[in-house]
Formats: sequence, C-alpha cells, structure tokens
Amino acid sequence: MTLDLNAYFPVLVFMVLAVLIAVGMLVPALVLARQKPYAEKLSPYECGFEPFGDARQKFDVRFYLVAILFIIFDLEVAFLFPWAIGLGAIGVFGFVSMLVFLGVLTVGFIYEWRQGALDWE
Repeated sequence: MTLDLNAYFPVLVFMVLAVLIAVGMLVPALVLARQKPYAEKLSPYECGFEPFGDARQKFDVRFYLVAILFIIFDLEVAFLFPWAIGLGAIGVFGFVSMLVFLGVLTVGFIYEWRQGALDWE
C-alpha cells in the first residue's frame, strides 16, 4: 500500500489560501490603521474599573454556581430545538424522555436556588 500524496493536494491548496487570506487582511490593517497607543488604552481594566487586588485571589463560589446554571440552561436550549423539530418522529417515548430531562434540570435549579446561589448581597 503506497501513500498517494496527490490526494492531499486540495488540502494544501486550501491551507495556502487560508494563510494568504489571513495575511491579506491583517497586513493592510496593521499598516493603514492609526497606531497611537497611550497609557490609558494599554492599562488593564476590570469591568470599567481600575484593577484592584491580586489576580490570583479566590472567587466566591456563587460565581461558579451561576456559570454552571448558564451552562445547564444553554445545554437545555441546545437539546430542545432538535427535540422540537423531531418530535413527530420520536413519538411518546421522546416526549417522556424530554420531560424527564427537564425534570432533572428543574430539580437542580430548585436545589441551587434553595442553597442561595442566586442571592446576591
């Protein structure tokens, strides 16, 4: 069995084109754009405020819980769209499966709510 490198030629062409397009967009932007950095523009910021404290400080666990909530509901939406489209083909079993899935998410949300993850002081 021999390796036919001619089969990879289209991949090479696409890679070269991708690099040329990227360089073709970046170089004119760097050459033509105004480059006048100043101290305020180059300084780091946190949500519009001056940075304070150490970057390695521990965060409150509520930040992580809210992030988990976001991921949960993001996944829920990602699963609901294909489920709604294919509901006619999957029948009652698919409907009940989605109800169980939504029930588990609801129980998790209620647990997090009761733990005080959504209470900000």
